Amino acid sequence: MTYRIDHLVISASDLEQGKDAMEALLDVEFGPRGVHKDMGTENVLVAMARPDGSDAYLEVIAPDPAARRPDFPRWFDLDNFGGPPRLTNWVVSCPDLEDAWELAPADVGRIMSFQRGDYAWRMIVPESGVLPFDNCFPALIEWHSPRPVPGLPDPGLALRRLKITHPEAEELREALAPFVSAMENVRIVQADTPGMTAEIGTPSGEIWIA
Repeated sequence: MTYRIDHLVISASDLEQGKDAMEALLDVEFGPRGVHKDMGTENVLVAMARPDGSDAYLEVIAPDPAARRPDFPRWFDLDNFGGPPRLTNWVVSCPDLEDAWELAPADVGRIMSFQRGDYAWRMIVPESGVLPFDNCFPALIEWHSPRPVPGLPDPGLALRRLKITHPEAEELREALAPFVSAMENVRIVQADTPGMTAEIGTPSGEIWIA
């Protein structure tokens, strides 16, 4: 099976703040605002190439202040997010979400279906809002429609590499093995603090985001 990085997630307390910060850092413009009614969140997207030249994207996401808060935790642990906008999560596309769920850690979450306009997808969402290994394990997604990338602004961004740090690096590597063994640009590093950084090629040069 082919698992690929679908997109990277920049979390923010306020969407405009997150959008402005990323546009200034990367010297690009994001697309128009979208909303996720089931999750009470809003986002903006921009296209980004993977190392193999295929398409991915970068997402800035925040709680939607105009939406009703759901009766369960929002994805990406957004209910507990604070501080400046930052890279918090990554999302891997799956050809068969049931098979991926079987391979993932036991606490990865439940399969949920979503639709927004012409886009339809299923995603494994943790019931706590926090993905395994302190959000260092990826969210898993299966698209049931064309992906949004063809309709996004494409300013020439490119994902060069993703570095993930965690105090249980070896256990994380084992959990990721079925999904990222062929992703040479993903590196897992032993460290005291969980986190992730990504090197992004931009019109202005190479930039690390964290």
